[in-house]
Amino acid sequence: MRDKLKKSRLSGAFRIAFWGILAVTLLGGTAFAKKVQAQENIFSQEELEYVAGMDPLKVGYVPGRIPISFRNGDTGELDGVSRKIFDRIAEISGLKFEYVELPYGSVTYQYLWDQGYDLVTSVEYNEANLHASGILMSQPYLISRKVIVGRSDLRFNRSDNLKVAVATGSQTLKGVLKEHYPSFDILDYDTIEDCFEAVRKQEADLLIQNQYVAEYLLSKPIYEKLQVIPVEGFDDELCFSAVTPLGEGDEEQWAESKIVIEIINKAIGQMTDEEVANIMIMATMENRYQYQLSDFLYRYRYSIAFISIVFVILVTVICVSIRFYLKTTKTRAETQAREHFLSTMSHEIRTPLNGLIGLNYLMMQNLEHQEKMAVYLQQSSSTAKYLLSLVNDILDMSSLHENGMELESKPLSLQFLVSTLDALVRSRMEEKGIVFQVDAEIPYPGLVGDEDRIEQILLNILDNAYKFTPKGGRVDMKVSQDKSEDGKVLTSVTITDTGRGMSESFQKKIFDTFTQERSTVSKGTEGTGLGMSISYRLSKLMGGDLTVKSALGTGSTFVFSFPANVIAEPVAGAPVYGKGEEMSSQRPKHILIAEDNELNAQILSELLMEEGYLVSVAENGFRAVELFEVSEIGGIDIILMDILMPVMNGYEATRAIRESHRPDARRVKIFACTANSYKEDRDKAFESGMDDFITKPVDVEKLLNKLKEI
Repeated sequence: MRDKLKKSRLSGAFRIAFWGILAVTLLGGTAFAKKVQAQENIFSQEELEYVAGMDPLKVGYVPGRIPISFRNGDTGELDGVSRKIFDRIAEISGLKFEYVELPYGSVTYQYLWDQGYDLVTSVEYNEANLHASGILMSQPYLISRKVIVGRSDLRFNRSDNLKVAVATGSQTLKGVLKEHYPSFDILDYDTIEDCFEAVRKQEADLLIQNQYVAEYLLSKPIYEKLQVIPVEGFDDELCFSAVTPLGEGDEEQWAESKIVIEIINKAIGQMTDEEVANIMIMATMENRYQYQLSDFLYRYRYSIAFISIVFVILVTVICVSIRFYLKTTKTRAETQAREHFLSTMSHEIRTPLNGLIGLNYLMMQNLEHQEKMAVYLQQSSSTAKYLLSLVNDILDMSSLHENGMELESKPLSLQFLVSTLDALVRSRMEEKGIVFQVDAEIPYPGLVGDEDRIEQILLNILDNAYKFTPKGGRVDMKVSQDKSEDGKVLTSVTITDTGRGMSESFQKKIFDTFTQERSTVSKGTEGTGLGMSISYRLSKLMGGDLTVKSALGTGSTFVFSFPANVIAEPVAGAPVYGKGEEMSSQRPKHILIAEDNELNAQILSELLMEEGYLVSVAENGFRAVELFEVSEIGGIDIILMDILMPVMNGYEATRAIRESHRPDARRVKIFACTANSYKEDRDKAFESGMDDFITKPVDVEKLLNKLKEI
């Protein structure tokens, strides 16, 4: 808009005549002539000359205010009520606009001037702005109401000291609040939706916003606890403001800005209240919040998944507890151990189960309340994970007591293992305010051993250090290696913490089953006391050792050492694929699920279909064989095979498929997917021809990574 007025005055009359004659000739003359005549009746000669010679005006608009003004996700253009009104103003006046989204936050006039904006929209038409220095404002093009949005229990008056969430750019609103509600505490947020989140999370008590913008956002289920409170005297009158120089001396720019504002005012004056109301209704209906299926099904889906997880964990815990009970009745010492086990297990199982049952009841009572449901589901997920870790510890202890655990001997990278531990532990330590330092001297990174069990031992020690080291403390992990005369390497990992330490008497029994020192240090921490006992037995099974040195008030030092053969360092880790990454094949992989439990099959099917897999379900092993036999050659890529099924179990079904004469009978991948996790179960699975073994409850992330590696 700058420096355009002289050019428009010199050639305006000629252009009007030229374009008028050309339009009449090309378009038939009549309609255009009427439009030109109508414009001449509304606008002065100077205004017509300006319109004829103008370039598009750069207009800044406030985004994120559906349905008033927002950026259309498909076109990237300004959309909403404001856009329809601006298009009508352009049609009446002949002005041309170029719409540019303003940045979030407080935008100064100096910024607008420096960036070359000609106009700004959604400026509030009020006395403060009318009398402000350097501001030219149009008449309001849209008049609506402001409303207060707060929680359903909100009650207030002018004297209350309440927190009000305000978007950073709403300077005028801040001024009004300070004038009419001086006791209110104003909190700045970047966007309008940030303000809604602040009220929902109770960081703020209320917010004030345009009625239509508030009604749109309140359509989201997440804001169901918020309500609208009409307020008298808070009208929302929106207008254009010309961007003018704040200093003295640019009279030409001021004159041009005044012409633009006057043209806009005359165009606004030609729009009837009925026309503006119709635009408002149409834009509001076109931009209603679109409910998603997940808004309605979310609560039911997770409730089903929650119940199934609890059931599987409960059955597993009971079975393992009975098995362990039967193994501890031989001698008086074993009887005492049994009583100690049952007492501890009763506490460790009943406590989280009580929480799960209570959370399940609360969820059934609050199915319509998404906010509460989200909290309950998060709490139930944490409790279920604790129960699962308890089951895993009991299984490990049972196998170690029976001498039934066999360690794997596979190539591993100690360097990669240490890096993985660092990544797993560091964020938790830093969140608690604990300094975590790793010092690793690893001249022989390539070893042969059981990587998972080594990691399990170190995680148990580090987890104890995390739980019993207070904020501001320190945990150090040092790794060193020495090569012995027989060619093996002795790896030692020393983990030192600055926690409260342990008494001398407790150090003598720390590696006993179900041992946890009860003191102010351990008060409130979760744990069965199995971790250190399992770690100690695993270290002995590796031919190594686990020792501890500690004193009350000085912290603790654990040293875990193990011997291993040396190899050239292997490639560390398999590639990990995140959700949403494309599969390598041109078509989606087809997975056949053999599962007799309908609920488990449904949950697993939905999880896999969401990841883009084709899924078929067989209710028993015999049906799985049938579906494989009638499928196209290579049509089924992976079979997830349950073990205990009616008609034909998983082992029999796998053998039948492998013995088939189909060319893909040996190629199709078959994974055992079962709650039976003992070594003999794994051996039977591999003997029958299965390729891998997945235990229930299924770790979804690990399962997806396995599938995507194929």
